[in-house]
Amino acid sequence: MRLKLYLLLLLLGSGYAVLAQENASDDQRFTIDTPASLDFKKEEDPISDKKKKKVKKKVYYGIKTKKGFTRKGQGDRITYELFYVLKKPERPQTFVRDIYWYDYTRREIRKTTTFDPAKGVLLHGPYEKRQGDVVLEKGIFYKGTRHGRWMKYNRDSTLVDKDRYYRGWPKESLVSYYDPQERKRMKEMTPIEYGEKEGYYYFFHENGQLAVQGEYRWDEKVGDWTEYYSNGKRKKIITYPKEPFDESIMPYVKAEWNEKGKELYRNNKMAAK
Repeated sequence: MRLKLYLLLLLLGSGYAVLAQENASDDQRFTIDTPASLDFKKEEDPISDKKKKKVKKKVYYGIKTKKGFTRKGQGDRITYELFYVLKKPERPQTFVRDIYWYDYTRREIRKTTTFDPAKGVLLHGPYEKRQGDVVLEKGIFYKGTRHGRWMKYNRDSTLVDKDRYYRGWPKESLVSYYDPQERKRMKEMTPIEYGEKEGYYYFFHENGQLAVQGEYRWDEKVGDWTEYYSNGKRKKIITYPKEPFDESIMPYVKAEWNEKGKELYRNNKMAAK
């Protein structure tokens, strides 16, 4: 069994470099991790080099990684996840909601909204999920976020889903800027998946400070939505139901502050319909 597993990892390892190069060439269109200059239309020109450089093993987007795998199930139902992680502990520098990382204790890949480097390490590089010789899912991660083209397959190898991301942001996401030509000062980021609002929403003041932050699920506002003054201090918290389509809870103002940070109002009681 160990010999079969070793041969499987050896064969897949050679294909990872090709996958990473394909994603890298397709996704040279953004500049930084945060959405401050996110641009879903403009593509960066790849850096040209007269000399052909040798592709470094386990180096993706210029960052060194380590290879890992997980195994679940028994017999013909054994599922393998083959992936790479950052060599050095690092926190995700992004507004993206979904962070993917390898949990040291559970020995499994997890998707959470928060991440503690003491408990695990961020995924970075090619990812592939297999059941025997059948590929079920493949894509690439960038510092804990989905990046580039991601595809899912049935056990008969039929393609069932195909998505594209830029460092965690779905390609459908709507972005507006205060400077539409330069696109350096973001105004609004609306996360869109499958035609519906899904994920963290952001609105910024013209000076770059965050103005509004909240979460959408299934096109509905959920949880606490926070408003901020242009000086960075909190202005108001509006609470929505924790789950979408919950009509038993009406949105209500939970707290309010003035521009100096003094609390003006607080309501800790949940507003029922």
